Amino acid sequence: MIEAVVFDEAGARELDVTDEAGLRAAKAETGTTWIRVAECSRGEIDRVAGVFDLHHLAVEDLLAEVRPKTEGFEDHTFLLVKDADLRRGDQPFAEEIALTSVGIFVGDGWLVTCSVDGVPAVDRVWRRVLAADQRVLHRGPDYAASRVVDLLVDEYFTILDDLETDIERVEDGVTESTDIEVLEGINAVRRDLLAFRKTAWPTREALTTLARGEDPFVAEENEKYFRDVADHLVAVVDLIETYRDLVSGARDIYLNTLSQSTNDVMKTLTVVATIFIPLTFVAGVYGMNFATATDGAVAGLPDLNMPELGWQFGYPAVMLGMALVAVVMLVHFRRRSWL
Repeated sequence: MIEAVVFDEAGARELDVTDEAGLRAAKAETGTTWIRVAECSRGEIDRVAGVFDLHHLAVEDLLAEVRPKTEGFEDHTFLLVKDADLRRGDQPFAEEIALTSVGIFVGDGWLVTCSVDGVPAVDRVWRRVLAADQRVLHRGPDYAASRVVDLLVDEYFTILDDLETDIERVEDGVTESTDIEVLEGINAVRRDLLAFRKTAWPTREALTTLARGEDPFVAEENEKYFRDVADHLVAVVDLIETYRDLVSGARDIYLNTLSQSTNDVMKTLTVVATIFIPLTFVAGVYGMNFATATDGAVAGLPDLNMPELGWQFGYPAVMLGMALVAVVMLVHFRRRSWL
C-alpha cells in the first residue's frame, strides 16, 4: 500500500499516488512530500524507487533483512532500522523478539518510508502530520525521520521492561527448582538479549553517523534530535549488557545448584554403598558354608572350618553384628556431617 502526504507550515494534505504519475506529481509538490509504503510488495517498492531514484542496493538491503545501517548516496540518504516486538515464539509459553526492517530514505524535500509489515512508530508520526502538528510540519523530512526512529527506540525500552520481568522470574526460579524448564527459560532470555544486542549496536552506529553533521540531507538544527536518539540507544545497549550479565549469573547459579544437588545424591549413594561394603563382606564369608569337618578330616590338623555354622545362635548373632556395624558407621558419618 502506497500513501502520500505533502506538508509545510500551512498544513498537510494527502495525495492520490495509485499510479506512477501520481508519485511524480507528489515528488514535484512544494513543501515536504512523504511517501509511506506499508506492507509493501516488491512491485510497489520498485515503483517508488523508480520515481525517487532510490539506489537499488538500498532497496536490496531493505528486502534482505540486513543489519541496521546508514548509507549516503548522491541525491538521498538511506537509513535502515528495525522495529522490534515481543511475540509468541515457536515453543509454548515462550516469547521471541520479532524484527521488521524499516527503510527510511531522506532526500531534498522528500521522505520515503518502506516496511514489509505495518510499523506503529511510522503510523504515529504519520497521524501527527495529518493532524497538522506544528512541531513536525515546518522542520522538514529529516526531522520527521528522526521522530520515527525515536518512537522505534522508545519501543526498545518497553521490550527491555518485559525482559527485565522475565529475568526476575528466572532469578526466582533458579533458587527454587532445578527443573529443565528453568534452564529453558534462562536460555530463552539469553537468546532474546543476544538478538536484541545485534540490533541495538548497529542502530546506534547508524544514528551516530547522522548526528555528526556529515550528512548533507540532515539539517544542522535537526542533528541534535538524532544525537538524542543515539543517546537513548546508548542506554539501551548498557541495559542489554547489564541484563546479559544478570542472566549469565542466574545460569551460573542454576548450574551450581544442579551440581550441588547431584553431589548430595552422590554423597548419599556413596554412604549407603559404604555401609553395605562390610555387610556384604560378612554375608560373603558366611555364604561359603564351610561346615565343621567330620568325614575326611586330616589327622593331626585342627578343625579350620566355621564352628558358627553349627551354633544355635549363629544366625541372629551375625545379623546383630551386621546391624551394629551399620549403626556405628551411620553414627560416624553423622558426626562427620556426611549425612
